[in-house]
Amino acid sequence: MHELPARLAAAASVLMLASACANAPARPAPDAADRDRLAGAWRSQVRFTGGALSGMKDLEFMYVFNAGGTMTESSNYDGAPPVPPAYGVWKSTGPRKYEAKYVFYVTKPPASFEDVAKGGGWLPVGHGVLSERITLSADGNSYRSTISYAAFDRNGNPVEGSGEGDGTATRIGL
Repeated sequence: MHELPARLAAAASVLMLASACANAPARPAPDAADRDRLAGAWRSQVRFTGGALSGMKDLEFMYVFNAGGTMTESSNYDGAPPVPPAYGVWKSTGPRKYEAKYVFYVTKPPASFEDVAKGGGWLPVGHGVLSERITLSADGNSYRSTISYAAFDRNGNPVEGSGEGDGTATRIGL
């Protein structure tokens, strides 16, 4: 009759010892936690100092950085000339540091209204590639960036219009 309490005490001791020796749950790597800090919706002001986009003094970008590393960008100039949003990828490069690369199609205006009436219109003439280096603020609600624009024709050859700029953004929240 005294054997049962003794066995229970021994089993409890073994379980406590095993629990003490077990590894603690793994924490996410610091870069994984930092990477996710950029995820969300953002509104930015972008100023190019050269190239085709330098004349747009009121240029704004709206971004969505997805937790999986993809992104979408749209600007207040997407309708002039009509272009679709840009799509791309982003990654963490260090504490509060990120890189993004996104691509959009470039269109040209129709030569005449008759071209539109015949089913023509804003036809594709190439694409643009935006590359951005982002530094997130300590509180995670704003960032500063440097951005470069590279322009390409329909065959992927570089064309005039490339330039460099700076951006500032704020997180869109409720």
